[in-house]
Amino acid sequence: QFVPKTDNQSDLEGPHRNAGPWLCSICSQQNDTSCMSCEVCGVLRDLSLYFNNTNEPEGGAKRRNKHSGVSVLARSLFTPSSPKSKAIVFSDGFRGNKNATGHMQASLGTLHKTFMTHKQRHNIVPFKFDIPSPDDMVSIGLKSSRHLRKADTSVPCVDIPGKMVMGDDDLVAEKDTSTDPSSSVKLDELGGNSSSVAANTRNETLILDNELQHLSLERKPKNSKAKIKKPVPVSQYKPEPWMLQGEDQEMPRQLNLAIVGHVDSGKSTLCGRLLHALGRISKKQMHKNEKEAKEKGKGSFAYAWAMDESADERARGITMNVGVAYFDTKNYQVVMLDSPGHKDFVPNMISGVTQADAAVLVVDASLGSFESGMGVNGVGQTKEHSQLIRSFGVENLIVAVNKMDSVEYSAERFNYVKSQLGIFLRSCGYKESAITWVPLSAMENENLVTAASDTRLSSWFHGTCLLEAIDSSAAPHRDVSKPLRLPICDVISSHVLGQVAVCGKVVCGAIRSDSKVLVMPSGELATVKIIERDSSRLSSARAGDNIAIGLQGIDPIHVMSGGVLCHPDYPVSVASSLELKILVLDITVPILPGLQFELHAHHAKVSASLVRIVSLLDQKTGKASARKPRMLTARQAAVVEVRLEREVCVEEFGTLKALGRAFLRSQGSTVAVGVVTRVVQVQG
Repeated sequence: QFVPKTDNQSDLEGPHRNAGPWLCSICSQQNDTSCMSCEVCGVLRDLSLYFNNTNEPEGGAKRRNKHSGVSVLARSLFTPSSPKSKAIVFSDGFRGNKNATGHMQASLGTLHKTFMTHKQRHNIVPFKFDIPSPDDMVSIGLKSSRHLRKADTSVPCVDIPGKMVMGDDDLVAEKDTSTDPSSSVKLDELGGNSSSVAANTRNETLILDNELQHLSLERKPKNSKAKIKKPVPVSQYKPEPWMLQGEDQEMPRQLNLAIVGHVDSGKSTLCGRLLHALGRISKKQMHKNEKEAKEKGKGSFAYAWAMDESADERARGITMNVGVAYFDTKNYQVVMLDSPGHKDFVPNMISGVTQADAAVLVVDASLGSFESGMGVNGVGQTKEHSQLIRSFGVENLIVAVNKMDSVEYSAERFNYVKSQLGIFLRSCGYKESAITWVPLSAMENENLVTAASDTRLSSWFHGTCLLEAIDSSAAPHRDVSKPLRLPICDVISSHVLGQVAVCGKVVCGAIRSDSKVLVMPSGELATVKIIERDSSRLSSARAGDNIAIGLQGIDPIHVMSGGVLCHPDYPVSVASSLELKILVLDITVPILPGLQFELHAHHAKVSASLVRIVSLLDQKTGKASARKPRMLTARQAAVVEVRLEREVCVEEFGTLKALGRAFLRSQGSTVAVGVVTRVVQVQG
């Protein structure tokens, strides 16, 4: 007669009929009666002894009652067998379970006792569902997390028959009554009250879920921004002795020379021809450029390709980026900045010219080309570039009237260009004494390095050649009495300088190797390891030097074009809103509040919007002539307030001119130039 087992009873405790020693069917080893498996090979004595019989109706009903409200996953883990399994009677009369797939099922306790020795056996107690299982806690936590931010944990629970509701239906735990009607019985027999267990579980789950919401696998910095030391008044700054007496005085002074002008006026050809005449381009490289230019049907571009090195520039036949080259004169080491002339690349031109101490304005003397640059139907790049370089503070201007060979070196044509352009340059603020006029032909090498050899030019022009005009430029002012300011022109990667390297012009102060600098606007400190000028290693550099610097101890993500390297104790201002004094250029559409435009300040470019027009200014007296005008038209001066899309490093124009100039561009053209009169909002 079969005796049903309790839930905690092991299968091995049931009766068996095979008494006495038994013979292993595999290795023929005689084993003692107490051994359930062969002592030699470990084969089970009789499989029928190790399967649960759970098909009795009473046992199934008991389990359903006991496990009601338990998750499906928990029941599948801890229920010994499926209720759909069918009983099988072995030859010895004992029963085992076989499920629908035909596999035999045994309890975990049976397998444990079978394969473990007597000394290693441990009693496995079935899981009692008097407390919620881990699966229940996870499922409750997932439900509660949806309403965690809205729910107030102090809201009392409302008891509803069959349900438990917290607050406004934030948490609902419904009992499972579909399995058996007797499931409404209290769970006191399992070790606790259902409502108290659920309440405790809910509180623990909410606390656990709240902690999980704030977990993260990534380590976040304590502060999103680096702590910037409180700035010291600039008036307290005193330059150190090494700044006043540099160790590199044997090197010639540096002159940053910008080459600007209308597109196709011959700027790159002039630069390449000048470098070739001064021996800065090898014969091998020049021969290579000539060969490649002829193969592409652009033989006249051979000298231009000395500056235009990228494939896109050579394919399109125009300069797109600022080219940098070096050559020496008697008084200076000249840094030549070949700027793009096409109107689409004026932002690149602005970034290059901001470093200029002097400028060469290249004008095409050929018929029609000069008029195009002056802008017959609008503003040409000759006019726009002239206004921009004057706004950058460039006072000394050399006007190179190029392609004189195309007009047979005509003196009348030269005088016409000089008269028409001279009127406009004087309107931009240039003094007549600060303008040098040089007629030349870059392609024919006439009047570049030496005096003109063609009699058609030398017969009426007796002035200086281009190289002499450059060498006679006024020396730039080097201001070392102010803290270090170095606007970052570009971020480069070099094997010599290291992974993080920047280039730019020191506008004030001085810098030397192994010193600390503050990188703004990120506010991160870095160490200066290497300083180079024209591939020559320097121990220090002062205001006016155009250099490349290798930095260490800083993540590259914190270094960007438009940032500023400054003294750690004297950080530059970081603004998100500015007050500007602007001069509106020759525009056709009036400027209204709300206008979206691009603001250029030194090497920084940022989207901005015109918040309001503060006042109109009288250009003769500089005083306000009208308050809050509705709009601005061409050639008007005004004070405006602009809001920047992101922070920009600037200074008030009265404090530092190099970082106090601003340019407003809209729809591909410059609409206004101005200076920073007040930093409305400083963040840092």
